Amino acid sequence: QVQLVESGGGLVQAGGSLRLSCAASGRTFSRYAMGWFRQAPGKEREFVATISRSGDSTYYADSVKGRFTISRDNAKNTGYLQMNSLKPEDTAIYYCGANPYYSGSTNVRDYNYWGQGTQVTVSS
Repeated sequence: QVQLVESGGGLVQAGGSLRLSCAASGRTFSRYAMGWFRQAPGKEREFVATISRSGDSTYYADSVKGRFTISRDNAKNTGYLQMNSLKPEDTAIYYCGANPYYSGSTNVRDYNYWGQGTQVTVSS
């Protein structure tokens, strides 16, 4: 079992920045790739970014490429999502997930564990 807890969400104006954290406990964090997904009201959960177990490989959704950066610190059992140049359409609940594939995954079904989510609201 892996327990994940997100933090760092909040209300920010368009063009602003937020840094989300995902703290992991339980099984060794470095055994899992990590991903960030988001879900807006009335929409399905969508992929945002993923990072490999060691952190040497990352992949982003086109909608956030160049604005968001995913990273991890295995020594601290924590993953991060740095979000810059935020837009109103980035408003959603953001979830971190852990999956057993080395390079990460864009598929929500590949994730075994999820956090409870953190709300991000971007005002125009």
